[in-house]
Amino acid sequence: MKQISTVIIGAGQAGLAMSKCLAERSVPHVVIERGEIANAWVSERWDSLRLLTPNWQSRLPGYSYSGSDPDGFMTMAEITEYFRAYATQSAAPVEEGVTVTSVTGQSFGYRLETTKGDWLCDNVVLATGACSQAKVPALARQLPSGITSLTPMSYKSPAQLDPGGVLIVGASASGTQIASELITVGLDVTLAVGTHIRVPRLFRGRDIQWWMDQSGVLDTRADQVDDIERARRVPALQLVGDRSIDALDLNHLRRQGVHVVGRLVGIRNGHAQFSGSLANHCALSDQKMNRLLEGFDLWAERHSLFGLEPPERFDATHVDTDPALGLGLCDGHIRTVIWATGYRPDFNWLHLPVFDAKGALEHSFGVVAPGLYVLGLPFQQCRRSGLIDGVGADAETLSNHLILNRANRAA
Repeated sequence: MKQISTVIIGAGQAGLAMSKCLAERSVPHVVIERGEIANAWVSERWDSLRLLTPNWQSRLPGYSYSGSDPDGFMTMAEITEYFRAYATQSAAPVEEGVTVTSVTGQSFGYRLETTKGDWLCDNVVLATGACSQAKVPALARQLPSGITSLTPMSYKSPAQLDPGGVLIVGASASGTQIASELITVGLDVTLAVGTHIRVPRLFRGRDIQWWMDQSGVLDTRADQVDDIERARRVPALQLVGDRSIDALDLNHLRRQGVHVVGRLVGIRNGHAQFSGSLANHCALSDQKMNRLLEGFDLWAERHSLFGLEPPERFDATHVDTDPALGLGLCDGHIRTVIWATGYRPDFNWLHLPVFDAKGALEHSFGVVAPGLYVLGLPFQQCRRSGLIDGVGADAETLSNHLILNRANRAA
């Protein structure tokens, strides 16, 4: 049985940022990682994926990108090496290959059971991220036999797919990127579209993330939003880490040859059924995009910014007059379905009364319970929280809270 002040679970960007902040405050701690450092980036992403944020935005406490391409986008191998270098530079006390199987409360704090021994500690930081599991709808069980079912966590490259058609369910960042990759290699791709957020990669000559960063959009705090739970469920932007593609939106995918249909609402008798609300979803997405861009224009005018290209707007999303409402799944054409329907955190090993009626972890700006913290969730403290660039500020805040809480217990 080992004992220490604080255990951080997860050695991705959130866990490493928290480790750096605790080290600066001389808090004894250990970082437990079930795989290797940056494990999710190593093993749970597809081969061609690049970060959706520019290199300059990969900022962590005491560490930032120093390469020759600040406006580029890291590959998975590059981001993995980036995090490993950060762990080395900060001397993070990471124990790799250790899986946490149970966290329970004790009178003195917390007890962690792992595959390599147990820990007793005063504080636990949950830094396993928001994307530990792929969300797959229950109707996936109705797929006819013979169709391969994948998620963005199990999809690696077009080479693993059987020849034939592919149905991709979900049109946020993962769904649109995979659709574009598969159509490029000659597969017949159908994309089922529900709620999505359309934005351009570049706006007035600057990356969309530059606008969101500089204008303060990313600094919107959780307590400034009317419905924070809804804000935390907002899908990822339709982006790709490639400046040569102006926008990876539905218009771009149509030009590539992707068949765009409405939201998948059911599978009955081997037949996929799509909603007739495609036009409404697209119109709402266009409206949100234009509202965002108008806000950027006003901000630029108010601050008298020079060197920007003139204001611009983009063509409305094209929707077929009579989009398909169904697709046969038993004729052998569709061989693969990819469920790009989002992700969820996995806290099945956390045996504490800290979940709401729907099973979601309850927290206030990352504070779950006395001595129990979570880091790296969407909109945890502000809109930036879900980005690599956001975990640093959240880690600073939680580290300060931990120090204060420890002082209060000692008093």
